[in-house]
Amino acid sequence: MKNKFPYTFILLCSILIFSSCESEVEKKQREAKEEQQGIELEARLEKEHQEKVIHDKYINNSLSTGDTPYPYCFGTNQSCTNWGCAGITVKTPNNSDVLVTIKKNDNVVRHAYIAAGNTYKFEFPNGTYQAFFYYGKGWNPNKNMKELECDVLKGGFVADELFSKDAPQSLENSILSYELILQQTGNFSTRPSNSDEAF
Repeated sequence: MKNKFPYTFILLCSILIFSSCESEVEKKQREAKEEQQGIELEARLEKEHQEKVIHDKYINNSLSTGDTPYPYCFGTNQSCTNWGCAGITVKTPNNSDVLVTIKKNDNVVRHAYIAAGNTYKFEFPNGTYQAFFYYGKGWNPNKNMKELECDVLKGGFVADELFSKDAPQSLENSILSYELILQQTGNFSTRPSNSDEAF
């Protein structure tokens, strides 16, 4: 049987030679890099911990259907008393709350929180409007969503967030109805969107 010790000895010597070749400058650079990596790891773990704390705190929090979480920027929902009125009715899926924003000329003119499995109707004068849908679970009233001229929008979901939209629709003395269905695969019949578009 061959003796394996010489190979082990050579390998050990190689490791010792390699480590002894590291200069003082290289050693300091390596130690500084390792320290920085440790700091970054600690910061990432702390961030993940804080996110979990917030998630656990708000995951079961929900608003009531018809609530307007951003009245300081978008006002509250009004009934239409004009001669020509139109509306949009939204029915939410059973597995997700939805915040709906209605835009006219790229400005939010109506918005409302609709709890899962509920229906809400928006009213407004005849015109062209575009609906945006912000799905999710667990409402965090302190979450920063977007900075606008009016203020910072505070309030958003902590889990399963998704944005979608429909194309602008011209409505005249009519009501447009949406029945939202959240698929297991995450596909929607409406188009993908994001917070910059929706608010």
